[in-house]
Amino acid sequence: MTRAREGTGIPAPLLVPAALGVAFLVLPVAGLLIRTPWSDLGPQLTAPGVGEALRLSLVSATLATLLSLLIGVPLAWVLARSRIRGRSVLRALVTVPLVLPPVVGGVALFLVLGRQGIVGSWLDDAFGITIPFTTTAVVIAETFVAMPFLVISVEGALRAADARFEDVAATLGADRWTTFRRVTLPLVAPGVAAGAVLCWARALGEFGATITFAGNFPGTTQTMPLAVYLALQRDPEAAIVLSLVLLTVSLGTLLLLRDRWLGRAVA
Repeated sequence: MTRAREGTGIPAPLLVPAALGVAFLVLPVAGLLIRTPWSDLGPQLTAPGVGEALRLSLVSATLATLLSLLIGVPLAWVLARSRIRGRSVLRALVTVPLVLPPVVGGVALFLVLGRQGIVGSWLDDAFGITIPFTTTAVVIAETFVAMPFLVISVEGALRAADARFEDVAATLGADRWTTFRRVTLPLVAPGVAAGAVLCWARALGEFGATITFAGNFPGTTQTMPLAVYLALQRDPEAAIVLSLVLLTVSLGTLLLLRDRWLGRAVA
């Protein structure tokens, strides 16, 4: 019993760095709460444009997450279970948005989907479709930067899942699509949920690619992060209130889903 208790203790050399890490992550949030002008919270939240920016942020982040689920889960399966050549190269390409500066990602999207872009010029000439500086551009930009979080999470869950259940389903006559729907997806559901939450949170806070590819037009492309950036230049208190809204939405989502899905994924 004595050894077990000693084994659960924290080594003394780790206490100071751990405390510094906690302070580094918690103090900025505490500072935001301390400096929040609580008496002006109502007028700031009802100011023109705040509701539109919040609505656009929630809607675009949700659409980006759904799009990421639609194409990201199959992509994760290919990376985890297929035997195609060049999987390592494909995995590297998929994770590039994780390390690519968001502004560079916005420029890259513009060069592909802009009116003079590789695909955008064809869309404009053939169908008269222009994507940049629209709400669609916001969703695409958020999907580009957020989907890798989902793919990595689902791929990890697929690699950790016991493949014997899928083998049993195959021996019982189930084809690959049926096995994927009825066996594989339920097995990795916690990983999919965890990846979706991370993807949604990243999309909600996206700034660089959005302002580069979609612009900053109130009611159309101005999301909450863009509204915070503009407010910080003319009214710091308004920027603090808007930041508090984003913080509340993000923390609320994580707290609501952690016990049900994220905790299972970690376990």
